[in-house]
Amino acid sequence: MLQLLNNIQHKDLRIVTQRGAKWGDDVMSAPATPDEFRKLQAHYPIVFQPDGKGSFLPTVLFGLREGENLYLTEDGWDADYLPLSVQRIPFSIGVADDELRMMVDMSSKRISDGAEGEAVFLPHGGTTDFTEHANSVLHTLHEGLQATPEFIQTLMAHELLESFVLDVQRPDGSHGELVGFYMIHEERLAALDAGTVSLLHQADYLQPIYMAIASLSNFPKLIRRHLAREA
Repeated sequence: MLQLLNNIQHKDLRIVTQRGAKWGDDVMSAPATPDEFRKLQAHYPIVFQPDGKGSFLPTVLFGLREGENLYLTEDGWDADYLPLSVQRIPFSIGVADDELRMMVDMSSKRISDGAEGEAVFLPHGGTTDFTEHANSVLHTLHEGLQATPEFIQTLMAHELLESFVLDVQRPDGSHGELVGFYMIHEERLAALDAGTVSLLHQADYLQPIYMAIASLSNFPKLIRRHLAREA
């Protein structure tokens, strides 16, 4: 239930900022933007998910199956950086009077029903530092998402995405598979001519490409966490 955020209707609104399944963090993945890849690659595998419309969406993985977030612990979220698409919840960007405006999802589990959480508005109606930060996150995410399609189109134009299957062997000898995602095709990347590489560099695409490749080193860590949960 999206509502246009305002200091009358939402004057007492508070948002829970703790991390855990009870607040909706039990998700396997989240959208990401190429601008974030450098921060994300230190913690999560970055892959590419078909969007059902002939293109792809950059995605970070938190688990190996639906509803599994292996970064959630009793103490919260075990990573130093949260994707912007996770940080922004329960807020989103909407358009009102031809302007970008903050929206709030009143059905979100992060909506506090008491004194818990961060206040969205000050007693006199102004926005709190928490809300200003949330607004900044939204605009950064919006800009990143606006730039993402061209990045993806470039990867597709040079056939730099390939599907993969991640095989997970359990202690009992059984196997599980992660399928349906794509990664950077390293051989085709290495075979690009100098002119194409130069164009990728000028477009600021080389760094996110290599960050996505580097992020795959997080898969062994993810598998270890998965197997530990299953033990």
